[in-house]
Order: sequence, then C-alpha cells, then structure tokens
Amino acid sequence: MFNQSSMGGFGGTATPSSANPMKDYEVVQPPEDSISSLAFSPATLPQNFLIAGSWDNNVRCWEIQQNGTSIPKSMQSCGGPVLDVAWSDDGTKVFMAGCDKQAKMWDLASNQVVQVAVHDAPIKTCHWIKAPNYSCLMTGSWDKTLKFWDTRSPNPMMSINLPERCYCADVDYPMAVVGTAGRQIIVYQLEGKPQEYKTLDSPLKYQHRCVAIFRDKKKVPTGYALGSVEGRVAIQFVNPANPKDNFTFKCHRSNGTPNGYQDIYAVNDIAFHPVHGTLATVGADGSFSFWDKDARTKLKPSELMEQPIVRCAFNNNGQIFAYAVSYDWSKGHEFYNAQKKNYIFLRPCYEELKPRTSS
Repeated sequence: MFNQSSMGGFGGTATPSSANPMKDYEVVQPPEDSISSLAFSPATLPQNFLIAGSWDNNVRCWEIQQNGTSIPKSMQSCGGPVLDVAWSDDGTKVFMAGCDKQAKMWDLASNQVVQVAVHDAPIKTCHWIKAPNYSCLMTGSWDKTLKFWDTRSPNPMMSINLPERCYCADVDYPMAVVGTAGRQIIVYQLEGKPQEYKTLDSPLKYQHRCVAIFRDKKKVPTGYALGSVEGRVAIQFVNPANPKDNFTFKCHRSNGTPNGYQDIYAVNDIAFHPVHGTLATVGADGSFSFWDKDARTKLKPSELMEQPIVRCAFNNNGQIFAYAVSYDWSKGHEFYNAQKKNYIFLRPCYEELKPRTSS
C-alpha cells in the first residue's frame, strides 16, 4: 500500500507549507519550467514510474516508491517545449511530443531516442494505441491533422484531417476522442483500423481544454468528460440510453466576492480513477477536486495551491494521485513569478475516490 507513515527522502530546500497545503508527498528535482504533461507507467511494470514533460524542453522519469519517496531515474531533451508524453503498453518506451513538431520514442533500457512522427506544426497530443491487429502512436497537431505511426516507418500509417487545431485527446481502446479549436469533438473507433465514428456538437460554450474517456460498469469505454476554460465539465455518453444521462457541472470557480463577481477558472485536466470510475479535475484556481459522476456529487475538494494545477494522473492501480503545480499563463506574463517553483505532488487516494455509497 502507498502509505503515509514515512515521509523521508525529500532533501533540498524546505517547501513552504503554503505551496503544499494538502501535505502531500513532493517529487524531488521537478522540472525547471511549467509542467505540460504527466503519465504513470502501465501495469505491465512491477514498479511505479512517473514521467513529466515540461516547457523546459525536457522529459523526466522518476521511480515512485511505496513510502512516497521519488527517485530521479533519467531525463531526455527535446528540440522545444514538450506538450505531451505517453507510455508504450509494455512500459519499455516513452513517447514525447511538442513544439519542435516532432514526436520521439525514448527506449528506456538503451536510453536511445529516435524520431517517430512529424507534423507541420506543434504536436499537442500523443497516445499509444494497442489493438489486437496493430499498435501505433496517435499524434494530434495544430496543423489540423491526426496521424497514426507504426514507429518503424517515416511515413504515417494513416492521416485524418481535423476540422481545426487539436487541443486535447484521449485514447482507451477501442475508442479515441479529440477536441479541437472551434469547440469541435470527434469520436473515433479504433477496431480494425482507426476511423471516424461521429462528430458531436460541444455541450460547452467555451474553448475545450481537456478530455478524458470513461468506462461503464463492464469496463467498456462508453463516454468522455470534457473540460472547458470556463470552469465547467461536461459528462457525455457517446450513445446515451437517455439524453438526460448527459450533463454539465460547474467547478474551479471562486465562491463569490464582496463586489458580487465570481472568478471563473479553466479546467486544466481530468482523470478517471482506474478502479472506482470516479474522477479528478484540476484547475487554474490552484485546486483539485474528486467527483462521483454517477451520484453527481463532489467527493472531496482540496485547499488552494499558490499556483494553478496544470495536470494530474492516477497510477495504474489507483493508489496514487499525482498533480502538477505550475503557472499556466492564464493571467498573462505580468503574473509570472520566476521565484515560484514548479511542483509535482503525490497523494494516496484510493479511499478518497471510492464512489458515494447508495443509501
């Protein structure tokens, strides 16, 4: 069990308590610039490894031990800010994509890096697809294309035109979903070969920021949660049994102010718990929240961090919740403070994400 008994092994300068209000475990040697992406290793590896991509052009890898200690393992540089990272299904490789318009494959055992994908503009998302008859890397770019690469050929297996720039995407075989500029949503089915399944109108009135696929009780991917810059999340079933199954909820908003105005913040990331099917949202307000979408209730709010929370991830067995605290530039350059560090925190979360028991 990822237990809270021993802190040990953090070293370095003491973190002010205001930066870690939830008293969670701090990952050592975090990125030097804003964190763009987080991903835990798949269940095929016995240990937990965490990778993080950053605007400092680097991808870092840590081993996360049961007592909350993080051990820096390795780091690789890219030719520009990293926008997304992903693991291969067997845990031997890490994919890194970003502003240099390339995706690279990092073989962890040999520490070699090769380019496996290229676009005409920065690559915003990368996901590994493992199908019975093929495996490939899916990349979504601001060049308005979605491409699929088998990593051995310089040319994509397939390229699909998007209506606009890719802003967010998720994959849970046999389903993929992509959110683009102009508030477009496209769902793909990946069985046999990737193909468009349906294009959907956004239930949200503001720009998409993040999307995460959820599964039904039989563990079949069945819908997605979509977060917008206007402090709102939409829960959408791809084929709702009842239109009322789809709904939106507000989050990451201030509780009102003396002048009567409410501050509304972007939902920066959404992650579903791999066991319980409940979800976490993180926002530009500097908080995370845990939710039960089926009971339509909030399970737990967090205290406010000193800076926005930009990304989050669960490890494969749902014991650990990781969240990254960085400036997201949501208030412009004048609010950037170089003195404020970037943090990745780890929280034992299995109990807190248990669904609300039906009375």
